[in-house]
Amino acid sequence: MKHSHRAKAIAIALLAAMLAAGCSAKSGDAAGAASASTVQTAATSSASSGTGVTLASVNLDDKVTFDADDTTATWSAEGATTIALDGGAATVTGSGATAQGGAVKITAAGTYVLSGTLDDGQIVVEAGDSDVVRLVLNGVDITNKNGSAIYVKAADKVVVTLADGTENAVTDGTTYADTSEEAPTAAIYSKDDLTINGAGKLTVTGNFNDGVKSNDDLKIASGTIAVKSADDGLIGKDLVAVRDGDLTIDAGGDGIKSTNDKDAEKGFVAIANGTFKIVSANDGIQAETALLVADGTFDIVTGGGAAASTIVHTENGPGGMGGFGGGRGDWQGADGQMPQPPADGQMPADGQQPPEPPTGGQGPSSSGVTADVSGNDADETSATSTATEETESTSAKGLKAGGDIAIAGGTFAVDAADDAIHSNANIGILGGTFSLQSGDDGIHGDTTLTISDGTIDIAKSYEGIESASITIAGGETHVKSSDDGANASADTGEALLTISGGYLYVDAGGDGLDSNGSVVMTGGTAIVNGPTNAGNGALDYDGTFEQSGGTLIAAGAAGMAQAPSEDSKQVSLLMTFPSTLDAGTMVTLTDSAGNAVATFAPAKTFQTLVYSSPDLQSGESYTISTGGTSGGTPKDGLYTGGGTAGTTKVVTFELGDKTTYVNESGITTGGGEMGGMGGGRGGFGGGRGMGRPGADGTTGTNSTGATGSTSGSANGAST
Repeated sequence: MKHSHRAKAIAIALLAAMLAAGCSAKSGDAAGAASASTVQTAATSSASSGTGVTLASVNLDDKVTFDADDTTATWSAEGATTIALDGGAATVTGSGATAQGGAVKITAAGTYVLSGTLDDGQIVVEAGDSDVVRLVLNGVDITNKNGSAIYVKAADKVVVTLADGTENAVTDGTTYADTSEEAPTAAIYSKDDLTINGAGKLTVTGNFNDGVKSNDDLKIASGTIAVKSADDGLIGKDLVAVRDGDLTIDAGGDGIKSTNDKDAEKGFVAIANGTFKIVSANDGIQAETALLVADGTFDIVTGGGAAASTIVHTENGPGGMGGFGGGRGDWQGADGQMPQPPADGQMPADGQQPPEPPTGGQGPSSSGVTADVSGNDADETSATSTATEETESTSAKGLKAGGDIAIAGGTFAVDAADDAIHSNANIGILGGTFSLQSGDDGIHGDTTLTISDGTIDIAKSYEGIESASITIAGGETHVKSSDDGANASADTGEALLTISGGYLYVDAGGDGLDSNGSVVMTGGTAIVNGPTNAGNGALDYDGTFEQSGGTLIAAGAAGMAQAPSEDSKQVSLLMTFPSTLDAGTMVTLTDSAGNAVATFAPAKTFQTLVYSSPDLQSGESYTISTGGTSGGTPKDGLYTGGGTAGTTKVVTFELGDKTTYVNESGITTGGGEMGGMGGGRGGFGGGRGMGRPGADGTTGTNSTGATGSTSGSANGAST
């Protein structure tokens, strides 16, 4: 912008997730735009690790302003210059404009009312640097077969007003006569600020490259706008700001994007409201720095959608960190299947070596980050145009930012071949309704990802939600993933998954809740339907899982199963059943008075079940039963209210004061974060486990591989 705005600012107040421990949004470049000097601290929650996550208010008064010129859509023919278009000619009535054949040139500030059809011509604005030019499209159809239909060479700002009740169209050629470095590249092209407002309709066809492009600010205040472009739909180099409007975009490149990567205060996209229907070959909405959304309705399909994704992932296998199956690795069997433990559940005899991993298997992956050979990861490469200094996208993400993403509300339906929502820095979701499908991650933030409110349904993903630090503080989130459901992953080992409130449901083909650092749970509800293969766990963490509140239910396979850490303030239990149970099998936990404490029917086959809630009491006798029916109301397999009937008792036991490990014979003395099915990180199956009992149900193993005794009863009587 070349001058200060002259009217009251319209602010968009949003929240962005920032690390209080000094991590920058995008060190050394422009990604901190969302956390400008106007940031005000709203709340802080600290985890036991000492790393705090701050929710900060980002006020955009100084960043996005719709002034009177931007928002005023009323106009009068009195005092205006009229331009009548007629085939290959134009007639100008008034001052400030001239016409020669189909070429119209506007050289002064003022209001210009255009009507009619121009078969092959161009509207050029070449005014002074301080001039504001208003183009009223009052029923026009402008075509230029050899260049841009509307070309702003110079002005302070051009405002395109769509007259109420009119339909307008602009179309450029498939080739341009001017191919110089500074030549325009869009059907509507502006070298200066450009605003579109009004209650009419505008159809833009960008046959050559882009639909609408501004080399400064692009603002949409109102209007019904349809864009079909060979490459990008709407571009504002310094910013794209939408106050309201109905936008339909069909783009061969990105749908909406900003491109300035030289100035931290620019290169962002801010949306206050509006309706957006975007179909794009690449990213739906892309911000070079920050992407900020207050409200709106979004229907976005990128790259043909999740079903058309060509991203290839290296599946996480159970190898790495020591021996066969000893942790998290990236190799798989020669047939592409996960290695399985011995059929009898026993460990190799003392002195024997575990089986070797398959020939050609890959080495361990200490970070647990799945390889993505698509080239569309967080540090994706890009081609740079020397003419425009734009970063060209090669990905097909739904919502994407090089810096922060903050979403305060709105309704989002995103079907993306790549990540549905992706930030190279931080993501804060503070409200809204999300229906997401992704060929890669559902929601990915490189640094932090905070969900404090909203309703999120990730119906398809490779990994559901992923970041170095994930905080679930509120809202209701459902995740379905072919690999990890919630993955806190950082190369430094300082990854952290925090659940302090809200509701989280995970259906994972890989690990359910996964952190290559630690997990902290202080509140909320987390329900996990974990893996059915022994190479992953419903819970998987490298550090500790400290639970002091909330309700946790996690069902999955037994091979890598873990429970909350022994030093958790809230007690928990991990039940290992003698064999795999069918999906939908009801498991009921009752207290000594016969009251149902919890009734849960996992959505997938399972052999272990973790349960922790404030209702559990140390020293109380509990019974675990299976089968039967419940008179309660189910939500995601968890029943509330009502009683159970026709169940079969598996075991009765007394709950300890920490984490209690149980099998059908009673309590086992196994446990520990790194146990697995026998012996730490180095032995067979020595990944993260709870030291579950052997197949006979009478002995267990602890984290060092030592056996432990069991106690309790299992008479198999019906209850």
